Amino acid sequence: MTSPAPTADLAALRAEIDRIDAAMHDLLMERGRIIDRLIAVKRTGASGSAFRPGREASMMRAIAERHAGLLPLDTVEGIWRVIIATFTYVQAPFAVHADVSGGDAPMRDSARFHFGFTVPYRPHPSAKAVIAAVADSRGDLGIFRLDQGVTAGPWWEGLAGEGRPKVIARLPFIERPGHPAGTPVFVIARPLDDPSAAQRDWVLYAARFERWREGAEAVLAELGAEVVASAGLRGGLGQLLALPGAVDPETLRNALAACGAPPARLDEVGSHAARFRVEGTRA
Repeated sequence: MTSPAPTADLAALRAEIDRIDAAMHDLLMERGRIIDRLIAVKRTGASGSAFRPGREASMMRAIAERHAGLLPLDTVEGIWRVIIATFTYVQAPFAVHADVSGGDAPMRDSARFHFGFTVPYRPHPSAKAVIAAVADSRGDLGIFRLDQGVTAGPWWEGLAGEGRPKVIARLPFIERPGHPAGTPVFVIARPLDDPSAAQRDWVLYAARFERWREGAEAVLAELGAEVVASAGLRGGLGQLLALPGAVDPETLRNALAACGAPPARLDEVGSHAARFRVEGTRA
């Protein structure tokens, strides 16, 4: 018996690849037609950003959990991020404003990986400038590093108050060693038209204290809360706190007051999905 000619095998395999490529293109065009119908139903083109962070976090987690095979997870995630962000942009155009005070490269990488190249990228000198740009926009997003450093001051206070921009996501959605856009960043937007689109696994609060007690750290730890950032204020201390969504803010107030550190102010400034981590770049 003779084996099939290698050239015939290659031709058949390449034909299969061509068939799959055409099918993927057909599905993308079909997705576009559905988005056309979605725009007509939701009228998102007239209502600002169509970003839905809760849904996107769930989608990315599902992709990571079911992925297997030769193709690196980095590539799969990047492809889906471009598809999701571009179709979101088609529904309602937006720009991404980035704080580049710690360097442009990591922020540009984050913006391009998570939102693609179709969405305009706008660099700014500080987190405060990003917050101001998003506040003045119709439906833009803003991104900045979680770790701003002490010189940035209490930048999170610019998110406090009705109608102010709020944190709606933490990126990357899928955390892993060597992530190509692994710098942890918050995403902010003006208040979403549909509050149910927000993911509230973690809720963020801007807190002000006239005095701080050592026991307050133990109280936060007991509640599962985290201090994301701190900054000295005239006559006190400002903190950005992350609290599990199941913990009521009044519980936090009462617990801090009981240890002698009652917050003078406690304003909700956003929320995001729980962090999701995988090991390695392949599932």
